[in-house]
This record gives sequence, structure tokens and C-alpha cells, in this order.
Amino acid sequence: MWITNGGKASWYFLLAKTDPGANAGKAFTGFIVDASTPGIAVGRKEINMGQRASDTRGIIFEDVVVPDENRLGEVGQGFKLAMGAFDITRPLVASGAVGLAQRAMDEAAKYALERKTMGKPIITHQAVSFMLADMAIGIEASRSLVWKAAWLRDQGKRNTYYASIAKALASETANKCAKDAVQIFGGAGFNSEYPVEKLYRDAKIFEIYEGTSQIQRLVIGRHIAEQHTQS
Repeated sequence: MWITNGGKASWYFLLAKTDPGANAGKAFTGFIVDASTPGIAVGRKEINMGQRASDTRGIIFEDVVVPDENRLGEVGQGFKLAMGAFDITRPLVASGAVGLAQRAMDEAAKYALERKTMGKPIITHQAVSFMLADMAIGIEASRSLVWKAAWLRDQGKRNTYYASIAKALASETANKCAKDAVQIFGGAGFNSEYPVEKLYRDAKIFEIYEGTSQIQRLVIGRHIAEQHTQS
């Protein structure tokens, strides 16, 4: 379920349980599966709260035969392969969250310059300017962490810790920026004629896919425990 580009992909990565008696770390094996394989059916396009341009579907497998030549890596190493992929995908998701946060701030700032109360633009009111300042702080910090996680990967170094920090911070920053942008727009922000309500809906999934914010904290916490145990 929730397979991004499920209706467009020609190939799928499948994580299948090949040893029901083993723990999660050794129970799964990875496979590359041709989408045209007999027995595979593509479900309906899901209509989600946000990011509706994403082709997200369920994929149904019924008596699907996958040959051993389609196995990715060793038997029982699929979970490790999948977890390793997150070191690449989490910074990418975080970069998308930074982009959304930046757009939310830009829209809010532009509107705050145009909208006037008490004879002056609302951006001159401290309550509004401080919200915009907090957006900028979160965006710049998130962007720097995304760059660090990506740089470590480019250097061939393990980036799991920073990938999780970047993903957690950027996704939560995106949600806060989108929420505050709606607040700055006021009643207009709650209306679909303005862009920020869509940004608000689109932002939420960043805290969920590629590992929830809670999972990121689990990864970060374990890294800290390991680091201090070794020292």
C-alpha cells in the first residue's frame, strides 16, 4: 500500500519475508520485480489530503512467481538493503520539505507587505515579523543540515545520523512554516483561492513518509547511545 508512482513504474523493489522464523533483520529478502509479471495488479489512485499529483497506489500480488535471478543481494539481507536506501532518500525528502517551507515563507512575506491594518502593512507588526523570522531560522538550519547529510553521502561516509536529523527538522519546519503562513494570511489563508492552504495540506506527509518523525528520533537516539557507549 501507499506505493509512490505505483501506476507509472515499470519495476518494483519488493521486500518479501523469506524466513518467517527469523527476526526482522534477517527475515526479509529484496527482489526487483517487473511490473508486467503475471499476477500483479495495480490498485486505484489514492486521493490523499495533500500532494495529490503523486501517483500513489496499492499493488496487489496474487500467485506472482519471482525467479532467483531477480534477487537483490543475499537471502535475508533485504531489510538491511532497504534501511540503507534511507540514507539516500531521507535527505532528498528533507530537501523537498525545505522547498515547501521556503515557498510558504515567500508567500507569507509577499502577502504581509500587501495586506494593511491600522494604515500600515502587517509585516511591520512585530507579531507578524517575528513569525517570518522564525520561518527563516528554521529554513536556513534545515537547508544546512540537508547539505551536510548530502555532502557526507557524496564523500562516501555514513550519513544515517545526519540524514535523520535533516529529515526530522526539515519536515517539522515545513509544517510550522505552512501553518504560520496560513495564520498570516488570516481568513484568506483558509481559502483555496490562495496557495498556502495547499502548502499546509502538502506539508503533513513530510512528517510521515520515509520514516515518521518518531522513527527519526529513534535512529538519532540510538546513534547517541552507541556513540557514548563507545567513548
